This record gives sequence, C-alpha cells and structure tokens, in this order.
Amino acid sequence: MESMSEVLRSMNNPALRQRSRDLEQRLLNNPLVKQLQAEHPELDETRLRLHLSRLYQYVEENRNCTNCPGLDKCPNDFQGHYSKLTVETVSGSPELYERKTACRLQVAKDNQDNIRKRIRSFYVDERVLNEGYDEIDIMGKDPRRAPAVNQLFRYIENTKENGLSPHGLYMFGSFGTGKTFLMCYLLHELAVAGYSGVIVYMPDFVEDLKSIMMDGQKLKETVDTMKNCDLLIFDDIGAENLNPWARDHVLGAILNYRMNRKPTFYTSNYPLDGLEKHLSFTSKDGEEQYKGQRLMDRIAPFVDVMPLHGDNQRGNR
Repeated sequence: MESMSEVLRSMNNPALRQRSRDLEQRLLNNPLVKQLQAEHPELDETRLRLHLSRLYQYVEENRNCTNCPGLDKCPNDFQGHYSKLTVETVSGSPELYERKTACRLQVAKDNQDNIRKRIRSFYVDERVLNEGYDEIDIMGKDPRRAPAVNQLFRYIENTKENGLSPHGLYMFGSFGTGKTFLMCYLLHELAVAGYSGVIVYMPDFVEDLKSIMMDGQKLKETVDTMKNCDLLIFDDIGAENLNPWARDHVLGAILNYRMNRKPTFYTSNYPLDGLEKHLSFTSKDGEEQYKGQRLMDRIAPFVDVMPLHGDNQRGNR
C-alpha cells in the first residue's frame, strides 16, 4: 500500500496531472454528459466538476449496459442495476443526485422470482413448476388432450378477467397424460396474475402426516397454508393410503374451510365415483361409505370435471 508521502509525490507529477485533466475533459465532453447539460442548462461546468465521480460512474455503467454481458456477469457495482442521474434544486442551486435503477434483465428476474414466491409445492418436483410453458407445445402434445386443454385455458382467462371463483377443476385420466403438468401451468399463469398457489402430491403428503401429527405447530402451519392460499391443487388424489385421521381431520378440515370460499383443484386416475369409493375406505376402519360421501359433498359440487385423454407422455418431454 502506498504511503501518504508517495501519494503526495504522485500528485506533484506533471504527467499524472495532465492525464487527470485529459480524463476530466473527456468525461465532460462525453455525449451522455452533454445530453444531461442540454436537459438541465442550469448545470454549468463548474457544478459538474463537483460531481465528477458520479458522472464517471454514470458513463461507465451506461457503457457496460450497452455491451451487456448478461445479468450473471454484470460488471456494474450493484449487479443488475445502473446509475441514473437526477437534478434537484436545493437552496436555489442545482444538485446532481445518483440512484441505482434496475435494468430490464433484473426487472424480468425479479418478476420471475415473485411468481415463484407465490407458488408453494409439497412433495412435487420443482422442475415441473420451473421448466417453462409453451402453449403451442401444450396443445400439440396429443390432439386428444385438446378439449381438456381448451377448458383449462378458458378457466385461466375467466379468472384473470373476473377474479377467483369458489369453483375449481377435477382433472382425471390415465397415467402420464400430463395432468400434473397442466395444473402447474394453471398455477404459473395465475401466479403471473398475482394469485398465490399450493400444489400437494397426495401420496407423499399423507405418508408424511404420520410424522407431522406429533408436531402441532408444523401441522397447523401446513394446514393453514392449504386453507388460505388462493389456488390449491391436490395432485394424484386417490393414490394415497388413507387413514381415518388424515381423511377426516386434515383433508376434511381443509375442504370444509375452502368450499364456497376459494377454488380447489384435483388430478386423479379416478373419475369422481371412483374417488368416492377410494375415500370410503381406510386401512384402519375398512369401508365407511357415509364418510366417503361426506367428503365428496365438499368436492363434487365445487368442481368442473375435465377428462384428459391421450398417450403416456412420460419420458417424451
């Protein structure tokens, strides 16, 4: 590190002083600085010389943005932001102020991050939520899916135009026809519109409840999240091994709270009548038809049924 005496000696170096003056003049003659002066004639050269460091930062970061190497390699001091100068009058004199402004790439990233924050998944592979969606690709995967896909598109557009309805969707079909993918698309599109969503993979959720049930606080937080989110998806319902407590005190409580309030969505390999049979049977108590019917009274009246036809797409994406 240089000593103070070395710094003072360098200041007395004529060549260094001339280089500093040349740099200052190039900065004051820079088109961006000239444009700033044209927009604010009250900024004379004397006033500008008081803010050379801000002008330098302004010019350098603008140059970096013009030759943008991408957000991850942004060379600016505050990644994804550039210096923006404003002029304000303070005590009768113009003053130059600098503020950091997000660039378009940072704005786009922030928007995507905010969308992801609106969606929570329980036991669903995050890659399904984050891999991106192409509507043409969705439609073109299998022509037999078109009626269900069009119904999904209509639901999304109707929600964007008219707001949330307490009515959700019940999508059923064979293995691998894209039920989870399409419901994740719905979540993504409505998250863009500002709605929060949760998707729950039912087999793993019900299995995990066995350990959560001993942690009252975690159980309450999990159930409250599912009760209060704008959009709730029970993915692959009917594939879980139900016990009476999970069915009646967890699933039943969530559905009882949401009906007539917020929409709940389902994917299943069963049509509705098949789901009722599944919900009527538990590993502990065997068949209890009236309890299955009781739960179906909180599902069937609040969904539009969407049969999804097509070939198994797993491994083809």
